[in-house]
Amino acid sequence: MNPWFETVAEAQRRARKRLPKSVYGALIAGSERGQTIEDNQTAFTELGFAPHCAGPIGERDQSTTVLGQQISMPVLISPTGVQAVHPDGEVAVARAAAARGIAMGLSSFASKPVEEVIAANPSTLFQLYWCGNKDQILERMARAKKAGAVGLILTLDWSFSHGRDWGSPVIPESLNLRTMMKFAPQTLARPRWLATYLRSGAIPDLTAPNMAVGGGAAPGFFGAYGEWMQTPAPDWDDVAWICAQWDGPVLLKGVMRVDDALRAVDAGVAGISVSNHGGNNLDGTPAAIRALPVLADAVGDQIEVLLDGGIRRGSDVVKAVALGARAVLIGRASLWGLAANGQAGVENVLDILRGGIDSALLGLRKTSINDLTRDDIVIPAGFERALGVHSGQKDSGKQDFTNNAAVVSGAAAG
Repeated sequence: MNPWFETVAEAQRRARKRLPKSVYGALIAGSERGQTIEDNQTAFTELGFAPHCAGPIGERDQSTTVLGQQISMPVLISPTGVQAVHPDGEVAVARAAAARGIAMGLSSFASKPVEEVIAANPSTLFQLYWCGNKDQILERMARAKKAGAVGLILTLDWSFSHGRDWGSPVIPESLNLRTMMKFAPQTLARPRWLATYLRSGAIPDLTAPNMAVGGGAAPGFFGAYGEWMQTPAPDWDDVAWICAQWDGPVLLKGVMRVDDALRAVDAGVAGISVSNHGGNNLDGTPAAIRALPVLADAVGDQIEVLLDGGIRRGSDVVKAVALGARAVLIGRASLWGLAANGQAGVENVLDILRGGIDSALLGLRKTSINDLTRDDIVIPAGFERALGVHSGQKDSGKQDFTNNAAVVSGAAAG
């Protein structure tokens, strides 16, 4: 089989054929009915383009900056754990991102230590959950800073939803003789995946090395997850505390409401990621792209606004940028590329996105990604979702979001 693939959809098909059922099921993710995960992709199909038939046709510039990092195109790797997908894990993803000139986020639940990942890609942002006590959180932040992380991604949108109508994957706490025997039918049915691990001389250890504290051993994935579940949820003072403790830009990931975005500005974040955690959170949350325009209007002139969720092709990236995003983050697409062909597979996915962006810019007769506007997009009536906006503002055309959080005090629920 030719290792090259021409679409992200083909990367997903190859990942499904290559990975054991439980591992692939973990990548699909989603929750409950899967309404949000479906809408993340469907929403992009509702948006169209308004192309020009003539105009400047020269070399098209996709480069931009995000949180102080110069990147070759408006795409970053979203922080995702890749336990059991590939033995090189996030290091392979980091190398691919570096080779294509983009930054990446590294999950707290990653399978590789932050030091190894940053060595492979110095443009790495460390993703942090509010997990454990403040001393433990500070220790994880200090480790990431010492390793050279150029920014912090604070992820707070999580509801610990359990149950999927299509079934949740069975994932062991650790791989010992007993569990290997139990999962043998799955792994033997995927000989290429098994061979990749055998050649590496390792097996998935299912730990979270970046969650270790106090010089202790890396906790198991589910042990760390359990600690996170039991940690009291943070408030806006805690967000401000994180920003004060971290010497550098903080991106708040998981923002879907205007009132939250305005409070994030007041808390001191450098940017927000409009995201519903890839549909793996509270099912029934709208697609991230539906919330993007109103959030960009609300805070885009004060902080950077990114989008995470549903990106499968370069034209999706162009739509997001035209609607106000500085850049997008991709998660599943890069993981499918990693599963399909390791580092080269991730590079393949990034090349697909770059080519799609270029084609869309050509059709729109734009010479730079920074020249895109909403006039380039066909937005159907009723597409946008203005969450957390006062009802009076919703009825007044383009919203006026001055005085930050004070404006939305008493805001209606979205």
